[in-house]
Amino acid sequence: MQAQEPVQLNLKDAVNYAVKANQNAKKARLDEENSQYKIDEVRARALPQINGSAAIVHNPLLQMSALPNIFGPNPNPNETILVAFGQKWNANAGVSLNQALFDKSVLTGLSAAKATQEFYKLSAQLTEDQVIEQVATNYYQVLVQRQQVGVLDSTIRNTRRVQSILESQYKNGLAKKIDIDRITVNISNLNSQRQQLLNTLALLENQLKFYMGMPIQTPISIPNADIEAIQPKAVAKNDSVNVESRLEYQLLKQQEELLTLQKEAYKSEYYPSLSLSSNYSYQGTGNKLPVLKGEKQGVNWFDAASVSLNLRVPIFNGGATKARIKQADVSIKKLNEDINNTTLALNLAFENAKTQINNSIITLNSQQENARLAQEVYFNTQNNYNNGLATLTDLLNAETSLTQAQNSYSSALLNYKVAEIQLIKSQGQLKSLLN
Repeated sequence: MQAQEPVQLNLKDAVNYAVKANQNAKKARLDEENSQYKIDEVRARALPQINGSAAIVHNPLLQMSALPNIFGPNPNPNETILVAFGQKWNANAGVSLNQALFDKSVLTGLSAAKATQEFYKLSAQLTEDQVIEQVATNYYQVLVQRQQVGVLDSTIRNTRRVQSILESQYKNGLAKKIDIDRITVNISNLNSQRQQLLNTLALLENQLKFYMGMPIQTPISIPNADIEAIQPKAVAKNDSVNVESRLEYQLLKQQEELLTLQKEAYKSEYYPSLSLSSNYSYQGTGNKLPVLKGEKQGVNWFDAASVSLNLRVPIFNGGATKARIKQADVSIKKLNEDINNTTLALNLAFENAKTQINNSIITLNSQQENARLAQEVYFNTQNNYNNGLATLTDLLNAETSLTQAQNSYSSALLNYKVAEIQLIKSQGQLKSLLN
């Protein structure tokens, strides 16, 4: 079986794939689609309701009725006789129509269905944002983890070089066996750490595929980050965010509208309703099965029709409607508290994101200075080594410090990108990562 080619993934590819394939995003879009069908369902209540019916009834024993004997050749009003009314067979087929002329609950329900559609639309957008945040954060976490593996690889290479030098010195009687044993143990520990980092990297890559909705078995290839392209920018302390533009806030406001419409639906129970009804039926009756039989076979057929205008006026239901309205008021008040709490939480998230970004920049400046100093130490040590004033071990240690400082700076840049995701989220601009 031919091995599958790895899927090349940059951040844009990953988030676009996730928006289309993630199961939560798909479900949110299905909820949005389903909301249109709910509108159609409520709209149907305002359209004519037409029903057809048919039945055949067999009466093996007819109901007897007690009557005074005033019939026949010898009537006697003081005598009671039992008389069977009806026919053994009855058949009927008919159609009925009902049209609502005025029903405030239908109008309120239609408004609520449209508001529900907008609610699910916002919910789908929020779900997409959450998916983008998960994928983007996890994507940079993969790059950070890979950078840590790179730092450890550089350390292992330099340590092996020192090991080789010590072994050569030991053969010439210039080093002790314990020094070689120590560095061998050190290399073994470094290899164990490397394997742990690789295991964590594999877990992060699998988690990334899970967030994307990609089959876990699919191999992926993530290009190395373009460190040079990362341009950190500090956030001004007086910057603020428009909370009303956040989907979390808009979703709660839409929910408030839905609760208000629910309250109006309860109020509509106080209003009268008016409808038009009509019925038409064709019936046959006789002592034989009426189907395909007429008057000559003892079966009589006749039709009937009716039209009615129906007015329903609610008078008293024990205060149930009033209680439902009060419950709706309480639900709205509770939601207003949620809105206030969400407003505080969104402002807090923005302030924390600003702080994290600015702290990341401070760390970056520190790591950049460390890298500059390590470069200077390495340059000086190299000159001293060339002039016989420093040992090879000193030079290798300086080289290791330089590599670690440079890699730490690169890791700090990637961690800045992770913090930047939270800032973009707090500003409600996660969709910008799709472009």
